This record gives sequence, C-alpha cells and structure tokens, in this order.
Amino acid sequence: MLRALLSVVGLAVVAAGTDPARGADGVGLFTQNCLMCHQAGAVGLAGQFPRLAGRVAAISSKPKGRAYLIDVLTYGMAGKITVDDQSIIGLMPPFAQLSNDDVAGVLSYVQSLGPAPAATPAVFTAEEVRAGRASAAKSATDVRAERQSLEDAKIIP
Repeated sequence: MLRALLSVVGLAVVAAGTDPARGADGVGLFTQNCLMCHQAGAVGLAGQFPRLAGRVAAISSKPKGRAYLIDVLTYGMAGKITVDDQSIIGLMPPFAQLSNDDVAGVLSYVQSLGPAPAATPAVFTAEEVRAGRASAAKSATDVRAERQSLEDAKIIP
C-alpha cells in the first residue's frame, strides 16, 4: 500500500514538472508568471508575445545567451523585437522578485519546450542566476540593446 502511494506521489511530481533535484517548480512558476502572455507550452501569440518554445534552448546554448535570458527575467525588456518574422513592440515586466532558484527553474523549464537542439543545454542553476544578477543593474532598454548585440552575433535566432 505504501509503495503504491509513493508511486502515485512520484507520478504526480513528474506530471507537475517538479524535479526535487533541480529545485524550483518551473512549470508552476511559468504558469503563475508567464503563461498569460507567452501561452501554454510557451508558443507565444504572434505579433503580441514572442514564442519561447524552441528558442530559449537555442539562446541558452551560448554563455552570452544564458546571461541575456537571466537579464530578461531580472530586468525586463522594452522595445521592438522580431520573432518568427513578426514585429512585436512591447514591454516585458521585470521579475526581480523571483528567487535565483525560481528564475533557474523557469528558464530550465522553458528551454525544455519545443524541438530539441542538436546539443541539449545545461539546466540553469540558482548559482548561475545569482552570478548573473551580481553584475551592474540594467534598464529594460539596456536589455533590448543587449538583445540586439546578440542578434548581430547570431546568438539569438
């Protein structure tokens, strides 16, 4: 009986997207903080909110891309971007109130969505987020400029 109960609890944890070894519940945090704009499965809303699925893994495969993603969640972003040949002019709010562990959980979850890249990037860690947040603070327009430099370097597709 106890073994069956533990199996059910284990399945519930997997279904909820919580991996105790990875820390924060990326699925739950995404649902609470990101789903309204980026939609279920992080597919976005064309022309309004960018698709994250399949894109975050590509961006996070490079160290500068990983740092940028941490900056986006920490400081937000403002301005015009193009995703999937759709121009989007908007403002992503900062989520600086999320803990380092929470940011790592959300980013790790989102990078797992969509088609798998050739090389699977490492999951984000709270330590990596802490180190990224230790640099000088940025404005939402600074993060947009950071994005532009990464687009020019072909780090952001």
